[in-house]
Amino acid sequence: MTPEEAKTILLLYRPGTIDAGDPEVAAALSLAKQDPELTRWLVEHFARQEAVRAGFRKITVPAGLKEQIISEQAAKAKAGYRRPAVFLAVAVVLVALAVLAPLWFQSHRDDAYASLRDQLASVALRGYGMDLVTDDSAQVRAYLARQNAPSDYVLPAPLGKTAVSGCAIEDWRGAKVSLVCFRTGKSLPPGVQSDLWLYVIDRAAVKNAPPAGEHRFARVSRLMTVAWTEGDKLYVLGTVGDEQTLRQYL
Repeated sequence: MTPEEAKTILLLYRPGTIDAGDPEVAAALSLAKQDPELTRWLVEHFARQEAVRAGFRKITVPAGLKEQIISEQAAKAKAGYRRPAVFLAVAVVLVALAVLAPLWFQSHRDDAYASLRDQLASVALRGYGMDLVTDDSAQVRAYLARQNAPSDYVLPAPLGKTAVSGCAIEDWRGAKVSLVCFRTGKSLPPGVQSDLWLYVIDRAAVKNAPPAGEHRFARVSRLMTVAWTEGDKLYVLGTVGDEQTLRQYL
């Protein structure tokens, strides 16, 4: 399967549904795990879908539209075939797409931080392989240092007391991102070794990162994330849960 064939398949993929059980979708997702460029495309595709869905949720349904549709359906047999309500609904969708798409593309071109956050969230949600499996935080730092990935990170006190399960190294636009994996103590499915993920990248590599002293929360699909900067590092912490779930580790 080529990356272009995978893109065609994944255009119809719906995360969190039975789609992942389809052999072609599973093969395309597997390829995305191995291809950084395809991974980046998939993250941006998911973000576009979410942006459009969010835009649709903000659209106010025209007053009386429901009643008009019901009335016209009931009158079809008597009054011929007229569908102005349908045309109106289509027009609303087209206008929404025309307005939202440029805004989304512009915001993501300008907001490198949002692009990074979405990509990192996708890594946690789609699955990954740890480069080092260990419960020794010193070994994690030593491994990351040997790979020239960020290793001199500073953990908030509560997070520093959380059990480590290993680490991995991700790439973002040529910059190395350290992924430190933790276990919150919750029961995990078989084969799952972590449910709390911390990403660390050099602050200079990311534009529009949160300023020092600010914790920026954002939901990406099922993952709640919080980002902050300290010194020369940008941190992104994520888990499945809500804002309060993350605050206990800050």
